[in-house]
Amino acid sequence: MKPINLDELAEQFDCLFDEWKYYLNTSTGEIVELQTEYLNIAEELNENDDISIYSDWEQDEIRVAIDVFENWDDYVSIPDKFDIDKYSIMEEFSYNYHDNEVSTKLCSAIRGRGAFSRFKDTIIYFGIDDEWYAYKKAKLIEISRKWCESNQIPYSN
Repeated sequence: MKPINLDELAEQFDCLFDEWKYYLNTSTGEIVELQTEYLNIAEELNENDDISIYSDWEQDEIRVAIDVFENWDDYVSIPDKFDIDKYSIMEEFSYNYHDNEVSTKLCSAIRGRGAFSRFKDTIIYFGIDDEWYAYKKAKLIEISRKWCESNQIPYSN
């Protein structure tokens, strides 16, 4: 298998959505993104079922989902949105920020409902958004590396 690029995998980890499943095709190195709706359709299809009732793009999604089921050994499930704890990354950044005043404001911002929005407003207010995005990217690359290693997937930086 061609090594997966950690930057690309980290970007994928940063853009995970509810109701989607993600797989790495170990034969091609391609990351496959599928809505659970089309996985469910593919799983329930019989050989004689006609998928032409679906639009062209939906048929494409269903075919990819069928391939995942039929060639399961060629795929590795990628963590979903709930496996990548972005809140803990934000919390670690906030608690460990080198300026105590800013750290205190960040820690206050991440409490309760609306934490992500308040955090974003706070990093912009203090002009540290570039620091945050670099920090988050480094953490996601670290998570990507560990995921690759635990799944014995070759990777490149």
